[in-house]
Amino acid sequence: MTMPEILVQYQAEIWQAIVETFIMVGVSILAAVLIGLPVGTLLFLSRKGNILENRIIFSSLNLVVNIIRSFPFLLLVVFLIPFTRLIIGTAIGTAAATVPLSIIAIAHYSRLVEQSLLDIPKGVLEAAISMGASVKGIIIKFLYVEARSGLVLGLTTSIISFISYSTIMGVVGGGGIGDFAIRYGYQQFKTDLMVYMIIIMVILVQFIQFTGTTVSRLIDKR
Repeated sequence: MTMPEILVQYQAEIWQAIVETFIMVGVSILAAVLIGLPVGTLLFLSRKGNILENRIIFSSLNLVVNIIRSFPFLLLVVFLIPFTRLIIGTAIGTAAATVPLSIIAIAHYSRLVEQSLLDIPKGVLEAAISMGASVKGIIIKFLYVEARSGLVLGLTTSIISFISYSTIMGVVGGGGIGDFAIRYGYQQFKTDLMVYMIIIMVILVQFIQFTGTTVSRLIDKR
């Protein structure tokens, strides 16, 4: 059977795998932005010498983020099965796979957010405080504006990591491109099909990296 014939034969499964990957990565991105961004910001603001300095909050958040990021992702997926079952009702499927992916996404991006904010010159924060800006104003009008390029690059790097993590989710029936490549390509000795799926992943990652880098460069006014 030729490669075009194989692709026609499995086209429904391929499209399903692509959709599953987009669902898992999409939910992870949402979690990273909605929760990881505030967590990373709080990590920065609660550090020693900053406007919301709080040793307990910083130490607690820092510890949790470090613990999550230190877990090998496959073990994290298995460890979170009871928690996933508790909030989703099942530990199997694409929806269940979004739980560990979202948790690692929050920890991963929050650290990158903190690093981006740490790169801002201290004079920016001092100027904002001297102007009498509120905490909310400092965050939105000064910190995020100054760090916007780094935040976009950090999110781009995170998205690529999420895609990589999604390939592991076949262990809990999450599906996705990576799972399809293993089940239909590697395990059934259809190397050409596996290579085709790898090419799709490479193209997707290259597109995301190009887009993220371009956007970051356009909004970097420094």
